[in-house]
Amino acid sequence: MPESRRGLILGALAYTLWGTFPLYWTLLEPGGAVEILAHRIVWSLLTMVLILVLWHRVDQLKALLRDRRKLLLISGAAVVISVNWGGYIWGVNNGRVVETSLGYFINPLVTVLMGVLVLGERLRRLQWVAMGMAFIAVVVLAIDYGRPPWVALVLAFSFGTYGLLKKQAGVGAVESITLETLVLAPIAMAYVAWLVATSESNFGSHGLGHALLFTTTGIITAIPLMLFGAAAIRVSMVSLGLLQYLAPTIQFALGILVFEEAMPASRWIGFGLVWVALVMFTVEALNHRRRQLRLVAHASAA
Repeated sequence: MPESRRGLILGALAYTLWGTFPLYWTLLEPGGAVEILAHRIVWSLLTMVLILVLWHRVDQLKALLRDRRKLLLISGAAVVISVNWGGYIWGVNNGRVVETSLGYFINPLVTVLMGVLVLGERLRRLQWVAMGMAFIAVVVLAIDYGRPPWVALVLAFSFGTYGLLKKQAGVGAVESITLETLVLAPIAMAYVAWLVATSESNFGSHGLGHALLFTTTGIITAIPLMLFGAAAIRVSMVSLGLLQYLAPTIQFALGILVFEEAMPASRWIGFGLVWVALVMFTVEALNHRRRQLRLVAHASAA
């Protein structure tokens, strides 16, 4: 099998797993979002430490710990991703799966907007049109919901900030995720211990199977990240960019078909505007890339 095709399969598997997460988080009920998040951090740390050792990345982690700038950036990323994880789990377990999918649909647009506001990047004309359409979509959905779609906005902006911090840090995936969970683990462990001490813990209170599900949160977190990492070195960024829409599409379908969430006409209009904005944004990006490649080819020929 060609490496590019293998990469596409691995990437599709990663995004498919991320897309089906709503089915998994509901299995951990009646655990609350914060309790599930705390367990996810603790078990992810154990999983990532094991991977770190098996992949011989311990020296890279030690070097990271000695770099103050990268340490601060990754620590900030850890805080932001905990907000993202917690918001996502809360949304899923409170009947807002469709809204969580919206967050990941608009995330590429939010990421570009943050590049403009933080890094001073410039948008091309059609990109501005797509951004404007996405803004109108959020207004339409806010009117439909009777409130801003804050779960979607929290997910989009937190993940966008996470990506920005990770980009500035420029650290390998394994040691970065290990450090992120290491930063958060003391708080998570303290919270889990407090729940146990006050008899509020759901871990072990609903049978062995339910308890084992809690312990798998680390593996569930690590597997798609490893698949994504393997895909990223085998396929182009364009392919990865297109694959990223797979996860929210699956989440959206689950929200309607499995969790039977309401989708009135006005909500369809809002989502439709988001999808049109994404099509415009993606087509413009692909065309711009082709133009750039042609320019490089002509310059090389000359």
